[in-house]
Parts: sequence; C-alpha cells; structure tokens
Amino acid sequence: MLYQSTRDKNMLVKSAQAIKLGISPDGGLFVPQDKPKLSHDVFEKFSTMSYNARAIEVLKMFLTDFTLDEIKECVDQAYNKEKFETENIAPVYKLNDKIYFLELWHGPTCAFKDMALQILPHLLTKSIIKTGEDKEVVILVATSGDTGKAALEGFKDVKGTRIVVFYPENGVSEIQKLQMITQEGSNVGVAAVDGNFDDAQNGVKMIFTDNEYQALLEKNHFSLSSANSINWGRLVPQIIYYFSAYADLVKNEEIKLGEKINIVVPTGNFGNILAAYYAKEMGLPVNKLICASNENNVLTEFINKGVYDRKRNFKTTISPSMDILISSNLERLLFDITGNDDARVRQYMQELNEKGKYEVHDVTKEKISALFWAGYCNDEATSSAIKEIESEYSYVVDTHTAVGKNVYDQYVEATGDKTKTIIVSTASPFKFNHSVLTAFVDEEELKDKNEFELLDLLAVKSGQRIPKSLAQLKDKEKLHNIKCKKEEMKEVVNDILRLIKE
Repeated sequence: MLYQSTRDKNMLVKSAQAIKLGISPDGGLFVPQDKPKLSHDVFEKFSTMSYNARAIEVLKMFLTDFTLDEIKECVDQAYNKEKFETENIAPVYKLNDKIYFLELWHGPTCAFKDMALQILPHLLTKSIIKTGEDKEVVILVATSGDTGKAALEGFKDVKGTRIVVFYPENGVSEIQKLQMITQEGSNVGVAAVDGNFDDAQNGVKMIFTDNEYQALLEKNHFSLSSANSINWGRLVPQIIYYFSAYADLVKNEEIKLGEKINIVVPTGNFGNILAAYYAKEMGLPVNKLICASNENNVLTEFINKGVYDRKRNFKTTISPSMDILISSNLERLLFDITGNDDARVRQYMQELNEKGKYEVHDVTKEKISALFWAGYCNDEATSSAIKEIESEYSYVVDTHTAVGKNVYDQYVEATGDKTKTIIVSTASPFKFNHSVLTAFVDEEELKDKNEFELLDLLAVKSGQRIPKSLAQLKDKEKLHNIKCKKEEMKEVVNDILRLIKE
C-alpha cells in the first residue's frame, strides 16, 4: 500500500517513509491511497482474538512493506503486562444497557495516547532501517497535555532518536506537567511555551516546513519526524481499538454481529475520531460518529455549518487536552470527503493560514453531516456529568470523558436515537484529580491539599486504585525547567540538540 500527501496526491511513499517523515515535505499529511475493507468473517474472527492479535490483523493491511514478524514484534513490545495495568489493554466498561465506555487509559501515562505512542517508537525504528536513514531522528512534539508524556515515555532512550516536547505553560493539569518535567531519559527534552497549544503546534509546524532549518539539521546529521497524530504511524494504531471494542461487545453478547453502534469521541485535534471514521470506512458497522467538544467548539461549528473559523477566543477549560482551535487531522478528512481533491485542500489550508477561516462546499457539508453529529458543553456541564455518573453508577470519569457523556445526552435528546453507543474514555480521572473531585466532593475537603493528597482522596472517594505511574511521581526529581516564547522554540531545539551553525 502506498501513501499520498493531502496537498499533492502525486507524492507517493511507502508506509515506512510516511512514518519516518511524519509530515509530507509540502506540509500535507500522509493518507493511504486505498482503505482495506473487512469482511463479515474477519469481524467474527476478531471476537475470539486477543487485543494483540486484532492489532496485527489491522496493521498488516496498512503496513504492507513490513513483514508479519516485524509487525508482531512491534505489537508485542507495545501491548503487554509490563506496560498496561489491565490484561485486556483496552477494556469496555458497561455503564447501562445502552452506554459503554471504552477505557483507553490503562497504559503507562494513563491516557489514550499510550495506545499509539507505545507502538510508534518500534514502528519508527524499523522504518528508519527500512528507508536507509543514517541520521539521528529528532521527534518534535507539541502537546496539550497527554501526547507529550506518552511520547516521552515511548521514545525514552530509544536508540537513534531524540525527542523534544513543547507544552503550553498554563494549559495542562498539574499532574500532566509533573509527568513531563520529571521525565527521565538521555535523549529527551521538554520546554514550556508562553502561549496556548495552538501556539506550540504552529511553532512545531513552522520548524517542519523551514527548508533552511532542515538543511542545518541535515548538516548536523539529524532528520525530523513527529509523534503528533499528524504522523500516520500515530494514527493507524488508533483504528485498532474501535474494531477491538466492537469485537468485545459481540463476544459479550451485548450486540449481534453486524449490528450498528454509535461512537462518541471527545476530541480537539480530530485524530481520535478520524481513526473511528477510517474504521467505519473499512466496514465497522457504525450508525453515527458523535464529535464532542468543550467550549473551544470550532469542530462543532464546522460539522454543523461547514465553516471552520479559528478566529475566536481561546478558552482554558477543565478538559485541557481539548483546548485546541486548529484541528490538524481535519485535513485528512477533507481530502477523503472531497474525493482526494488536493487542490481544494491546499486552498482550504491556505485560507486557514492567511485568513483564519474557510468554508467547504455544500456537497461536502452534506457528506459530513451524514456521517457526523457534533455538540459541545461548558465546564459547568462537564462537572455535572461527572457528578451524575458517579451518583447513579458509582463510576468516576475524567473531565474529557464527561464532555463525551454530556454531548451524547444532547444527541439522544435531539434525535431520539437509542442505538447502543461506545463513549471513548480518553484519560484516567486521576490525571485531573482536582477538577474531578470538585464535581462531587465538598470544596472544604479539597482545601489546601497538594496533588498527591488529592490522588489519595480520589482513590478513597472513587474506590479506584491510583495508577502506579502517577503514585510514583511524588518521589521523582524535576529535571526540565526550560521556558520560552513561541518565537524562541527553534532556539530551544538548537540548544537541546547542541546544533553547530557554522
């Protein structure tokens, strides 16, 4: 299978090259030329398989320049008992007869990003060998909280790689910040950006598309790649867990094989719900894809009106991983929906860059509204959702999952649709302990408590065990204290890599 750029469909590369590069040289994103279709028999077989076996079946369809043994090795190194605190890797929790939570936070950093970022380093190192790359690969990452730690953990001490992560200084939770600034590893760098996530993400994109800087890196024997979901090697593992969740529902006799489900995804950068869209295109029986946003509701407006407008006030919310106004992966959907019209995609992206806004054609609007439903909620509604779920079901969710549940309730009220639904649970509630506790615990009980006392309190109130990796943060040394303005990000990379400019 070959991959093409969303901005030049004639640029064709194999999967190893797409994974190594991360982003196309023309600034576009790599997408598969064709999407494989899964038969009824494959779905039936999935229900008897382990998560790893399902992963191998999906990946071998997309990574055709990898051998089966190479794919199996990558999968087994990523998804195992040492890395994940549950044998099921991505278990499905039944809330009631209509709603199921797909728990994607049992990995080493307690967020769904582990599902992709535990396997990406193994895919990348094999891609480096396959493409004959002799330079050290530098992974540049902008994070709204979860990707950064998951990438740092995944690439820590991986031979032939360096990783530099930028996060918005005041745009992540305290636990997320602690996870990043205590990160160990001889090849890692972390820096706080004075700005929001979009500032950090734009800074990283500018570095990727700076030809003069690329030449400087090459001169110093470095090449760039990305661990953000702009990298196909980051996105393709996310397709797996949608098939896996469906197979588990069939296995547990919650649905019949072939029965349609809804999927609700709380999302900011559009990568996680895009993976669900690809799964649907491959044959997963999906009725509706429901896109859930917080008050940074640029995606809600786009899906409902066909207008993407990032010119709005940026809101800092209690679901910070979704505090995003530039949803990079939407570009891949636009390419697909417009029938691979790379000229139109280039035009949209140019308008977004120059005017901060674009509007798609009516036919495209109709196609999108047929596939997706979108809604958003504010912090108050998010807290209410946490409280309601805890009160009625004695189950505690994080702030992002709560956005998903609130928007799902909006969808049911608007449509009356009672189709069985998977809500993607993207993070452990312990990562956002204060915001979660505030929803259902008296404020007096939280007063003057530090992060680790809050973790203990949440464990008591929820009846859930503190994830091991978060409990261990208490004794870790703070190793990274770099702070920079968004205009200084390139200089930070220079310093971390110790680039020689002359």
